[in-house]
Amino acid sequence: MIKIGVDSFIWTELFSQEDLWIIPKARELGFPVLEFAIADPFSFPVEAVKGELEKAGFDQIATSITLGEDTNLISPDSAVRENGVRTMKKLVDINIALGSQIIAGVNYAAWGYLTRKPRTEQEWEWSVTAMREIARYAKDKSDINICVEAVNRFETHFLNIAEDAVRYCKDVGTGNMQVHLDCFHMIREETSFTGAVEACGKEYLGYVHVCENNRGIPGTGLVPFAEFFRALNKIGYEGPVVIESFDPGFEQLNGNCAIWRKFADSGEQLAVEGKKNLTAILQAL
Repeated sequence: MIKIGVDSFIWTELFSQEDLWIIPKARELGFPVLEFAIADPFSFPVEAVKGELEKAGFDQIATSITLGEDTNLISPDSAVRENGVRTMKKLVDINIALGSQIIAGVNYAAWGYLTRKPRTEQEWEWSVTAMREIARYAKDKSDINICVEAVNRFETHFLNIAEDAVRYCKDVGTGNMQVHLDCFHMIREETSFTGAVEACGKEYLGYVHVCENNRGIPGTGLVPFAEFFRALNKIGYEGPVVIESFDPGFEQLNGNCAIWRKFADSGEQLAVEGKKNLTAILQAL
């Protein structure tokens, strides 16, 4: 049974102590799964979040991260790559504390880092080597899966399609690496939603974001959700599908993601309406 979750980005750009109210709110709105988008693991209020989660009673918790210029695992600077490894290990520790088994997002390279050339074998080696250290650290401590998100060509030159993300997981080779698919990126890069899901299969598909093609309310645009959900069911995908978008009032995130117009009065409205639409699509399958 596919469960529809929600990302903390719906409410806040940088989760802090002041955002703890989001946890009971997400549960109140009927979301059984909550993803924490963690921009900075070293400032994330772990203990306070853990306390709120114990009261809320979610079915599942996940986290995501987008690495930056100073944590880029494909940087030519070894010190930057080492900082990326250190940051990801901190995120592993946070997941253990929260009881999360999923680390998703652009966790293999800096989000927005573009060399204006196709990825190189050297970049592949840098990232795979760094991720192998991170994944082994996670495996030694818990049963966490690190899910790498294939994103569109304007956000990375490194992993754009499911097929490449699967190859990356295989090259890391630790057994706790999977793929994170996001409809917003898929509709730009994949030739088939079914094909992308089948390229991963049950073994390698670990996480899903259900975003509309324009980052608006899921179910109101071009994403073929019925086809996508049928493909997920066919391979026996058992993970969550999580709504990720951003509040109209955000400045940095909306600027970074090139969102120039409102798709809903609030991020919360977008998530609630999206959940209703996706639930109807699932029930009609």
